[in-house]
Amino acid sequence: MALLLRSFVRRGVCLSRIQSVSISPLICRHAAPMGTTAKEEMNKFWAKNTRLNRPMSPHLTIYRWSVPMVMSVTFRGTGVALSVAISAFAAAALVLPGSYPYYLDLIHSLWVGPALIGLAKLGIAFPVSFHTLNGVRHLWWDIGKGFRIPEVYRTGYTVIGLSLLTSAAVAFLL
Repeated sequence: MALLLRSFVRRGVCLSRIQSVSISPLICRHAAPMGTTAKEEMNKFWAKNTRLNRPMSPHLTIYRWSVPMVMSVTFRGTGVALSVAISAFAAAALVLPGSYPYYLDLIHSLWVGPALIGLAKLGIAFPVSFHTLNGVRHLWWDIGKGFRIPEVYRTGYTVIGLSLLTSAAVAFLL
């Protein structure tokens, strides 16, 4: 039933376009038929690419890594990591018995040493500072600035340097 409705609506839309715009038959001719499945469409796509001897898209491993590439991957990774960490902390705060001072005393009683605590602080501070600073870089791009290749590299190195400095400063606070 849904297939019939889609087919009828598709034809109706195409007929209305044909009447109003002379180029509409081109639009309707290139529309994917609604009676096919996604698997059939993909099979047609790959058969056409094979017939025309088109190369497959290269995988990420053949590219030489660059600063913008690393920045993009790290930005996405820190975003996911921070989201997961904040969600896990919030869920733990809701589910676990006891209060915040209880768990803070538990951590203090472990006495893991200042080096490990400093590394833990750095491990928390770096993703936050990197994601924040790179987010500002993306906001700069959103207003249309900094798209030339030298600027992309310069701002990338600036974000990395400032992230290391700010995370180290936060980690060594008392």
